[in-house]
Amino acid sequence: MGNLKRAIQPMPAFVKRALDERGLMPAYRARPAFQQNDYLGWIARAKRDETKQKRLTQMLDELDAGDVYMNMKWRPLKTRLPKG
Repeated sequence: MGNLKRAIQPMPAFVKRALDERGLMPAYRARPAFQQNDYLGWIARAKRDETKQKRLTQMLDELDAGDVYMNMKWRPLKTRLPKG
């Protein structure tokens, strides 16, 4: 996961299964390491299973859309326009 300075979150089996079932593992792996880690930590911090599922669904929908990260517009670095 690159050079993350925070604890690396393990991927729970239910998250891996959901990514695989929706064919979104490549989209997940294409995201920066901090985003991958943030998504996993965010899902893991939920106390209720319903909240975990809601967060998982949001992550999957954002990966499917391709231009959203945590309800914010996002573009992969390689497609961002240079500044100036």
